[in-house]
Amino acid sequence: MEVQTPPIRDISSTVDDHENNLKFMKNVSIPLKSSHLPVRANIYLPLSPDPNARYPVLVTYGPYGKDIPYATFHKGSFDEVNPEHRSKYSCWETPDPVYWTQHGYAIVRADERGLAQSPGFLDTMSKGTSECFFDVVEWAAEQPWSSGKVGLLGISYYAGTQWRVAARRPKGLAAIIPWEGMSDYYRDRCQHGGILSNKFISFWWNRQVLVNQYGKAGRSKLTFPPDGPGARGQEDTMEGDLAEDVLVANRQDQTIDNAKYKFRDQDYYASKEFRLEDIEVPLLSVANWGGILLHLRGNVEGYTWAGSKFKYLRFITGRHDLPFYYHDEVEIQKSFLDAFLKGEDRVGWSVPGKVAPVTVTLRKGDVGFNDAEKEKVYAKREEEAWPIPRTQYTRFYLTPDKDLSLEKPASEPKRVVSYQALGSLEKPQLVQFTTAPFEEETEITGHITAHLNVSMTPTPEESAGEKDIDLFVTLRHYDATGKEIYYTGTAGDPVPLCKGWLRVSMRKTHDENPKNRSYLPYREYFSTDVLSVKANEVYGVDVEVWPTNVVVEKGNRLVFEVGSGDTQGSGIFQHCDEGDRSTARFAGQNHIHFGGRLENYVTLPVIPPK
Repeated sequence: MEVQTPPIRDISSTVDDHENNLKFMKNVSIPLKSSHLPVRANIYLPLSPDPNARYPVLVTYGPYGKDIPYATFHKGSFDEVNPEHRSKYSCWETPDPVYWTQHGYAIVRADERGLAQSPGFLDTMSKGTSECFFDVVEWAAEQPWSSGKVGLLGISYYAGTQWRVAARRPKGLAAIIPWEGMSDYYRDRCQHGGILSNKFISFWWNRQVLVNQYGKAGRSKLTFPPDGPGARGQEDTMEGDLAEDVLVANRQDQTIDNAKYKFRDQDYYASKEFRLEDIEVPLLSVANWGGILLHLRGNVEGYTWAGSKFKYLRFITGRHDLPFYYHDEVEIQKSFLDAFLKGEDRVGWSVPGKVAPVTVTLRKGDVGFNDAEKEKVYAKREEEAWPIPRTQYTRFYLTPDKDLSLEKPASEPKRVVSYQALGSLEKPQLVQFTTAPFEEETEITGHITAHLNVSMTPTPEESAGEKDIDLFVTLRHYDATGKEIYYTGTAGDPVPLCKGWLRVSMRKTHDENPKNRSYLPYREYFSTDVLSVKANEVYGVDVEVWPTNVVVEKGNRLVFEVGSGDTQGSGIFQHCDEGDRSTARFAGQNHIHFGGRLENYVTLPVIPPK
């Protein structure tokens, strides 16, 4: 893509920081194979008297601005970070240079193409920008201060990009730790079950990315409300500002494109595809049970399909921003990276069978939410595989009396449970199905599916035209007194156990695909997969619900909720675009049908004790 930029010049500088015992090289230009425009990076090296010292390298490549201090980007979060990882060089969702250089690593923190001080075409998560990341990794492996081994370590966006570049197999890449990072751009992030997840995309793009575009005027003066992350205080572009029409021509806008394109076989989504199976390097995928609307699914599926000989899946709890810096979690990061980048394997990561492939955090009890100290009571358990091999997939049947029962319903007259379509977080429209109190403690860990028989009746005003049904499902946990037990969500908000979504016109599954599993239906979401939805016709559908964990104590209950829009726990991850969910197509009544041969059930992964 041809882009307009001012004349590129050398703006690099080097400082020996004796207070923090590191060498800081700012705005180093990294050449790209497919462009005359560089990617610019900050480099942090241990301050050593040996000019020939070489270090393993940790690389991040992302949009948020290598020069924006963490304390400026999100002060509230920075103030809570483990003090071992708070420095003037700390940056949102990336490893702290002072800590890691003290432990013998070099840090390369690169501004993604088209952002901050890196000129070029802004197209986040695309093939083109992943190819630039590829060049950055290979460049880092070849530098005189590099040992030749590169690792990737970072949260969220800095994790999601790891999957993509690792699948391209750059020389020198030796290990990756995608920490809470989606691996499937379409399914995990943009189109949940075929429904546009617009609110987060808008929040993220407008506060954290667009404002940081290369050449944007007035970047250094931008401010945002203090509640949450934002690209505050970025340095102005060193080569100068670009006109607004040039900026528009120099970017692919996610808020526009995700609303415009619906299917994975359209060029926009197809251009972001890659094969997880092509990943070969050692992998530690860290998933957070509370990430029920963005990253959780991607970490699980990324681990499942990666082709790595050495791969590990670790489940954690807590807020999205803080656990990455917890002392014990950093020790795990360091031991993994030391094993594959330094050849110092204190734990056995590089010995087949030495370290359990899966570590599960068990959510038992009501400890509240957004309280890291209280969540320490959650036990951890090692498992030999994912899904857990001894899983007993157990059907809990929905009844027209709104029960959730282990007993298969007997033949009964046809009945319907109805609710209004086009619900929203402000005006939820839903029905709930509740279990009897559990007679014994029961663990549920793994993938969930829901089978529902649904139809819709349009309003008289909207009786003409194409119709559809959006299904929003949620699994909730209540204690013996009837109080709902909440868990820590991405932003420290209270969330239920898990959620799932499906647009009924996208109900087609591909049973022939090896990724189709009994516990996780596989959909291509192609334009050729669209099936009609007619008024008052009943459709049997299987809804993918994201994986979860809970230990249901004796006397507690589970509630399965079916809604026509976002319900409690959705936070900023809402599906409220009026163009995507129009009254003409969706307005009316949604129905769940019972009786005859129709069965509605949720399949839960029950784990018997070892």
